[in-house]
Amino acid sequence: MSQRIDYSAVAPDGAKALGSVYGYIARSGLPPLLVELVYLRVSQINNCAFCLDMHTRSLVDKGVGIEKLALVQAWAEAGDLFDARERAALAWAETVTRVAETGVPDADYRAARQAFNERELTDLTIAVGLMNAYNRVAISFRSMPQAVHKR
Repeated sequence: MSQRIDYSAVAPDGAKALGSVYGYIARSGLPPLLVELVYLRVSQINNCAFCLDMHTRSLVDKGVGIEKLALVQAWAEAGDLFDARERAALAWAETVTRVAETGVPDADYRAARQAFNERELTDLTIAVGLMNAYNRVAISFRSMPQAVHKR
């Protein structure tokens, strides 16, 4: 498999616009580790190899242990390995990413609001939407994971 389009080179203004949203989330006040866990979970759901590789590496760099990394996709069964806000963020990321299936039910919204104020939940939702956009671009144009380049 090879890259189809280098979207950053073909549409630098579009890539820059996505980067601006990424920067907004980085400055939003949401804990960086929580955001990175959400980015990884969204990328798992979407099966984006490029983003899975990148966010796993980022979490390792942030000191997240292998036990936690291995259980991100099964966070609901991982006991207290994930704290209450992480569990709420991961649940929200899943329901928003699967919006066509879930419709983001009121119960999911209420659960997320117990853990996050309005601003935090809005920023978290923007982060989920951003990662879904990045996943779709990376998958569509076959962005290659760093792990592939290192072989």
